Amino acid sequence: MDPRPSFEPVAVGSVRIAPGRLALIAGPCVLEDDSMAEEVAQEIRRVTSALGMPFVFKASYAKANRSSRESYRGPGAARGLATLAKIRERVGVPVTSDVHETVEVPEAARSLDLIQIPAFLCRQTALLEAAGASGRPVHVKKGQFLDPGSMARAVEKVRAAGAPGVIVTERGTTFGYGDLVVDMRAIPILGRLGCPIFFDATHSVQRPGGVETGGQREFIPALARAAVAAGAAGIFLETHPDPAHARSDRESQWPLADLEPLLRSLMKIHQSVTDTHLVEVRRP
Repeated sequence: MDPRPSFEPVAVGSVRIAPGRLALIAGPCVLEDDSMAEEVAQEIRRVTSALGMPFVFKASYAKANRSSRESYRGPGAARGLATLAKIRERVGVPVTSDVHETVEVPEAARSLDLIQIPAFLCRQTALLEAAGASGRPVHVKKGQFLDPGSMARAVEKVRAAGAPGVIVTERGTTFGYGDLVVDMRAIPILGRLGCPIFFDATHSVQRPGGVETGGQREFIPALARAAVAAGAAGIFLETHPDPAHARSDRESQWPLADLEPLLRSLMKIHQSVTDTHLVEVRRP
């Protein structure tokens, strides 16, 4: 099986996600304050520009899936979308965030370059159709409760609504109690959908449940490298200048200071996979 399934390129603002170039969707889990978000966007842009890696900045303006009713949920749509639009203008990068209800979509589409559908909502037909009809490309995260083949229906709903492009992300499958397991067969299986397949390296190490969602940050590099080797077109990564004091997902966000060496290692693997594929294609 081809480790790098082909797909139609997807334009996200000024960025083009296409075969042969490893892409990145990254940023803090949730908007905490404007200056920190812009700092993170500027640093990721610096790193990805040096690597020639297409980059879309992500941060949530409102979190719906929280372990506790007291957990920080973000600044809300009005302020959060204004912050993201400002980052796009000041930093010069496309921006994305997740929507949770159909009524959010029109306002989000005015400020975002990519509409993200959270994993738990990937079967919500009305939400998928609203996102698909928004005029923006749509990023659908695979539900923890689904096998990869079942994502064909979600992609079909978004495409039928008229989306100019679709991205799908693998983020692990619920297994037992309070754990997620990643099966790298999902990458080539999802690749049959004909759209870019990303791997969520940070949510895949979460340990959901309890008062606060836990995580095993130390496994992020291993899983990300395996996903790129399996043919992922891009990596989804939540990163923070000080994860220990983040207001959300503090145990699964990657330290911003360690981002560059991680991305460099992923680029090397991606190049190796690309070179191997070229050799296989040219073999008589």
